[in-house]
Amino acid sequence: LSWQAMTFHFSYENVPLLFSGLTINSPGEMAGAFVAVFFLAMFYEGLKIARECLLRKSQVSIRYNSMPVPGPNGTILMETHKTVGQQMLSFPHLLQTVLHIIQVVVSYFLMLIFMTYNGYLCIAVAAGAGMGYFFFSWKKAVVVDITEHCH
Repeated sequence: LSWQAMTFHFSYENVPLLFSGLTINSPGEMAGAFVAVFFLAMFYEGLKIARECLLRKSQVSIRYNSMPVPGPNGTILMETHKTVGQQMLSFPHLLQTVLHIIQVVVSYFLMLIFMTYNGYLCIAVAAGAGMGYFFFSWKKAVVVDITEHCH
C-alpha cells in the first residue's frame, strides 16, 4: 500500500502514523494504535471541557453595562450586558494558553491520523471523540443569556 493512497482502506501493513519511524506492520500494532488513537481523541474532548471549566472558574472581573434602547409605543427600555474577563498577566491565563497550545497540537495530530485514510484509525478517532464527548460533556452546563441577541 502506497503512502499516497488517498482513498479509505482497511490495511494494517506499512501504515505510517505521524512520524517516519512509526509504521504499523501487523494486526497487533494496528490494535495498539487503535487503542492509543481512541484515547488521544477522548483526551482531546476532555481537554476542551476542562478548559471551559477552568475559564469559568478563573473569570475575575464581571461588569454590567446598561444602555437605553427604544421600546414599544415610544418607551425607553434599559438593556443590560454582562462582560466577563480575566487578567492577561495571570496564572489562569497562562495555564489557558498552555492548554490551548496542547489542544491545537492534539487536534492536528488527530486530523493527520484521520488523513491516513486508514479505516481502522478513522474509526478510532471518531469513536474516541464520541466516547470523550459522552463522558466529559454531560456535566457541561448550558447557560442561555436572555440579553444575548446572537443565538
